[in-house]
Amino acid sequence: MTEFWQNFAPGSGSGWVFMWILLITAGFMIAIAIERMIYIYLRSSVDAARFMSQIRRWLMAKDFGRAVAFCRRFQDKALPQVILAGLLKAGKMSNPQAGVIQNAVDESTLEVIPKLQARTNYLAMIGNIATLIGLMGTIYGLIMAFRSVSVPGIDAAEKSRMLAHGISVAMNTTLAGLSVAIPSIVFYTVLHNKTNQIIDEIDEHTVKLINLITHGE
Repeated sequence: MTEFWQNFAPGSGSGWVFMWILLITAGFMIAIAIERMIYIYLRSSVDAARFMSQIRRWLMAKDFGRAVAFCRRFQDKALPQVILAGLLKAGKMSNPQAGVIQNAVDESTLEVIPKLQARTNYLAMIGNIATLIGLMGTIYGLIMAFRSVSVPGIDAAEKSRMLAHGISVAMNTTLAGLSVAIPSIVFYTVLHNKTNQIIDEIDEHTVKLINLITHGE
């Protein structure tokens, strides 16, 4: 492990450039992952079934005011924000029309979705870039290793040392690249799936909302 961290020390033939690039890349990955986790899981997510059950109860009782007030309590979250737009539009009409409410819901959805998806794709990109940077370091280390064999005028012990050092650089940069790439891809997959879940909930419950308002079912 000590030898791994020594690769971060600037020096000729240590592969430190690749290691520091990967370290900076890891910093970006962690920052994006934390920000997206907070936004998607804490600020945007809501128990959709429980939330809509309460909204449905008030709408069945024709109590738009309490339904709107309930939505306003959670309007920073994705689903309540979209539902609120539909309720506000329906509340302005004596005879709510499905198409008009749908337009209001769609407009709000188009505002919500880009915020949910923002920057998540960077995690997939970082995963690919980290893998390629690690591969570049691997190739660099192997070039060092093979070059040591062909250097004339040095004894076998020194050649063995140089060969081992080149292989060490190759393996350490590979390890560093994968250590960044794997968590990045895991974070991307988790966040992407959660984002899709929220979007699917919006699609499902807005249709149910419109049917409930216009047909009472």
